Order: sequence, then structure tokens, then C-alpha cells
Amino acid sequence: MKALLSSVIIPWQQPHPKPRIPVVCCSTINGSSSSSSEANLQSSQPQECKSSNAEEPKQSEIWRLFREAQKNILHLNQHRLKAVEDLNKINIEKQLLVDRIEQLELEKQTAVAKPQDRLSMFWELLLRIDSMVLMGMVTIGEASNLRRLVMDHKVSVAEVFNDTLQKSDAEILAELRHFLERNQRFRNGFHIVHVCTEMAPLVSVGSLASYVTGLSCALQRKGHLVEVILPKYSNLDLDEVQGLQEIEAECYSYFNGQLHGNRIWTGVVYGIGVTLIQPLYYSSFFNRERVYGYSDDFERFTYFSRASLDYIVKSGKQPDVIHIHNWETAIIGPLFWDIIVKQGLEGTRVLLTCHDLNSQCLEHPEKLALCGLDPARLHRPDRLQDTTKAHLVNVLKGGVVYSNKVVIMSSIHSKGRVIHSLSHGLDHTLNIHKNKVVIAPCGFDNCTWDPSTDNFLPQQYSVKDMKGKAVCKAALQQHLGLSEHSSTILVGCIFSKVSDVDLENLRAVFRKARRIDVQFIIKGISKISSVNKLGLVHEPLKDKNVRFIDGHDEKQSHLIFAGSDIILCQSFHDPVLQVPLKALKYGAAPIAVNSNDDGFRNFVEHDYETTNFSRFISSTFGNMSITQALDEIRNNPSKWKRKIMDAMEMDFSWDAECCDIHASAYTAIKNL
Repeated sequence: MKALLSSVIIPWQQPHPKPRIPVVCCSTINGSSSSSSEANLQSSQPQECKSSNAEEPKQSEIWRLFREAQKNILHLNQHRLKAVEDLNKINIEKQLLVDRIEQLELEKQTAVAKPQDRLSMFWELLLRIDSMVLMGMVTIGEASNLRRLVMDHKVSVAEVFNDTLQKSDAEILAELRHFLERNQRFRNGFHIVHVCTEMAPLVSVGSLASYVTGLSCALQRKGHLVEVILPKYSNLDLDEVQGLQEIEAECYSYFNGQLHGNRIWTGVVYGIGVTLIQPLYYSSFFNRERVYGYSDDFERFTYFSRASLDYIVKSGKQPDVIHIHNWETAIIGPLFWDIIVKQGLEGTRVLLTCHDLNSQCLEHPEKLALCGLDPARLHRPDRLQDTTKAHLVNVLKGGVVYSNKVVIMSSIHSKGRVIHSLSHGLDHTLNIHKNKVVIAPCGFDNCTWDPSTDNFLPQQYSVKDMKGKAVCKAALQQHLGLSEHSSTILVGCIFSKVSDVDLENLRAVFRKARRIDVQFIIKGISKISSVNKLGLVHEPLKDKNVRFIDGHDEKQSHLIFAGSDIILCQSFHDPVLQVPLKALKYGAAPIAVNSNDDGFRNFVEHDYETTNFSRFISSTFGNMSITQALDEIRNNPSKWKRKIMDAMEMDFSWDAECCDIHASAYTAIKNL
């Protein structure tokens, strides 16, 4: 039995485990047979021993396959480790790349900020010079020379004085004087000072605010120096003013027979130097809810006008042009030529801009004495006496008479049409002074409103690649729950106010459009003016293809311009919303609302001295009704596409025609 047990093979006792095979092999000792029981056991398993011998090749094959499987697993594991190692390297490289991108983005932002920083430095130096004059540290003549030095864009003033602005006025003055000795070069651009009652984004009521900011930025981009003087309203958004500081010295101005102190604040807005004048004695003048609309508006703005001129004189400024606006600062014209010019401003000229000839301000002549003017001298037909109401003076008329140049803002009307038909009683005065009257169109901010750079859009586009416009159209339809068909004509309407005539015309258009595949989006800008009357259109015109939107949403407004094929506008002269100009830039046809039975039509002037915008719009969309526009889109798509692309290539921004006309006007009066 011992011999038998010793001959039994136990697989799990082997050094390397093998598959367990149920085999038992028997043997004899010294060739003799075993006991009977062993014999029986041996005789009972002869087939199993034979079977074991037959299975040995199969067992070897299994072991071979097992070893190959182990090798394969080991090989795959090595590959896996190598892949993990490579992936770690890729992740490290990716993180390095991300870090580099973030570094480049930071450098880009820094590079973008540098010009603004230099401009802020530039203005801080100029404002410090103003403070030096008011404190009596420098004479007016020396201050003028120092300003001319700083104003020279060819001189790297910001770099030279980068570390000196933390120093005292005396130390900066010494640096400036030393710098002046080494640099006696003067710039060719103009120095323009706006004296006005609005400026975006500080205070915006009408078209004046965006005009002052847009034109000033455009002029500075072309090498001119522009600054703005405003009243310091109690509700002014001072968070928009960079580096706001109060000049310690009080600036006195003449009003109502006495000298009254003003607190002067200075800062920078959009790279433009801004001065805020705050009356101390007449503190209630600008501490009110509204900018305009009070019974003492004449006193309020006359005080501000005189205070602005006194500040210009006492700060030693000698601008090339004092640019005044509307009747609110038109009194500066007679004030300048009768009183101020002899106080060191012999080289300065006055330009008046009229945004609304209907607002003229009629007052009793004796009130002119409040700011030091002589009523008897000015209450004459050739000066301030009103043409219709001879017992009163007309402040806007005085601005026209006493200014060296008058710019009337009108995008579509000719000079002749404005003088003879749209002057609201000033036609006689404007006709006498017609040689100094010019017409200028409004512009728009093409930095904010440009489909090729507009971050509000789902996909940007340009005249060279219009694919993004179709994407914007689909996004707009989806956003408002309209059916998304590219062939559907989408008409956007953006109104600040709705008249009864507009309502009737809208109803007529909707009725005609129901017969064809047209979608309408009507948006009211309640931030500017309530559009409650749209509700009168909404109820009778409920339709699956019409959507009404109210409220101010900047992203939504951009998407409407980008996604629309046509933009219905109330007028081509739209200085507040600038709807026609934005529509042209975004590849949407502006069609004007008009009371003609045939649809909306606006007949643009073909008289002499019209603007480029007027001539372009009259040759494209100006004489087109909504019905005609829809027909041309359907029946002559290639011609329509050409019109749209030509419009997108035009430049009607502040930097274009509007800026050029003003620069030419400054040049003309400077040569007088």
C-alpha cells in the first residue's frame, strides 16, 4: 500500500499548478504482485492508466497554451503601462499648452489695456496742469505751452511720466519744464472742448449723449484732442468716470451780479477728459430728478454756460474750438464774443451743433443780464430777437448768429430742405448765415455693432462670409418659437414709440403679409420710451408668425438685427436708436414706416448738399415699400443680395462721414 501511495501523482503538490486530471496509476514492488486488495484495485483501474497515458499530450498542449496566454497578458500589460506613461506625458504637455494660452491671453489683455493706460496718463497730466493754473503755480501762457507739449502724440509723454504721477504738482511741473526744453514740437490736430448737457454713458436723455461720445472718440482716433465739460448732476453715474478727483481750488463764475464758487471734478471717460462743474451757491440747479423740463431751465443752463467759459479761462486752456450744442449752451456764442474772447482766447473759435431746431428757448431780454450780457445790445433782429415774438429773445438764434460754424444733424435731409422747410421759424436767420451752415449725418458705434466681432451672436459673419447670418436667423426663430425655415422672410421691427399712424400701417402690412410666408418680430424699447400702444396691435393680430417683445435686452436686440432679412424703422433719421445704420451693417434692409396706401415709403431728398448716407439710401431702400421689398426678395434674389452686400461694405459709423464733416468745419473756422 505504501508503494501504491508513493506512486500516486497529486497535481496540486507540483511547483507550478496544473489542471487537475482524475488519474490514478498503480505499480508493483520487485516485480511481485500486491495483495489481493491491491490487485483488485489495480485490476479495477486498468483503463484509467491507459487513459492517463493518452491524455499526456493534451495536458502538455494545455500547458503550452497557458504559458502563451501568460506571455500575451504580460505583453499587453507592458503596452498598457506604456500607454499610461504616454497619456501622462500628453496631459503634462496639454497643461503646459493651457498655461501658455492663458499667459498669451493675459499678455493680449495687457497689450489692449496699454493704450487706454497711456491715454489715462495723458489726461491725468493735462488735468494736473489745470490744477496748477488754478493754484497759481504756472501762468496761463506757460500752461498753454505745457499742454501743447503733452498733446503732441509724437512725444512719448506717458512713458516719460509713468513714475511721476505719484509725485507732487511741484515735482511734476519741474519734470514738465525740463521735458519742454528738450521737446519743442507741436501737434497738428485740433484741441476741441465740448460744452454740453449730455454724454454717454454718464447722462443720456436723447441723441446728444451718444453723439458727443461717438464723435469725440472718433476725433481722438484721428489725432485730435477732445475734452468735455458737463454739469455735475446729482444722479450722474460717476462709476463710469476713471480717476475722478476734485480740484482743490474753487473756480468762480459770474451770475446775477455776483461771483459764485463752483466745485470742479475731473476724470476720464472712454479716454476722453471730462470736467464736471458743481455750483455751490446754486446747488439746486442740477440736483434734480430730470435733466430738462423745469421752469428755470434758462437760468440753470445759462449759469452752467458762463461757469464753463470762466473755467476754461482760469484753467489756462486755449482750445482751437469750443463746441456747443442746442439751445442749452447756445448762449456761449454771445458770451464768448462779447465778454470772454478778450481774456486770452483770441485764437479760439465757436461751433454750434443743432440736434433739434424745434427747441429754441424764448425768454425775456432782461434775463440776459444774469450772466453779464447786455440785453439792449442783443435784443435786435440781427442778433437774439425772436422773429415771430419780437418782445422775446431766442437763445438758439443767438447761437446761430454768434457761432463761426453751425452743424445741423440730419441723416437724410439736404441743407436747402432744412433751411426752408424744417427750421421751425429760423429760416430767415439760417438763410442769412447759410454759408456757415453744414449738414452732417448721425453715426453709430461700430465697435459694439459689428456682426464680424459681435459676441452676442451664436455665429459671427461678414460680407465675405455670410454663413453666420443663416445661423443667427435659425437661432432667432428657435428662441421665439417660430418655424425654422430658411426660405421664410423674417421682418424685425424695433420701435422707441408708436404713433397712431404707425399702428395703422403695421396693421396694413400684417394683413398683406399673411398671404405670403413672412414672420414678424415687433420689439419695443421700454428703456427709452414706453410702447404700450403695441398692445393695440397685438390683440387683433395674434398669429403664429407674429411675436411681440417688450423691454430692453441687449443680446436679443443684436440677434434681431442679425437674424432679420428686413428691419422696419420709423425713420431713416434715427439719432437715438440708430436702427437704419445698424440694419445696414448687419445685412438687413431698412424699410421706413410711412402712411402711403401702397405700404411704407420715405422719399429722400435729391437736393444739393446731402449726405453720403442720404444718397446711398435713396438709391437702394429709401423709396421702397415693404411690399416691394418682399417682392424683390422673392423674384430677384441676386439683385437683392447685391444690395445687401453693398450696404454691409459701407461705413456709416462715427469715424466716417460724420467725423470728416466736423474736422473740415474745425479747419474752416480755424483759418478765419
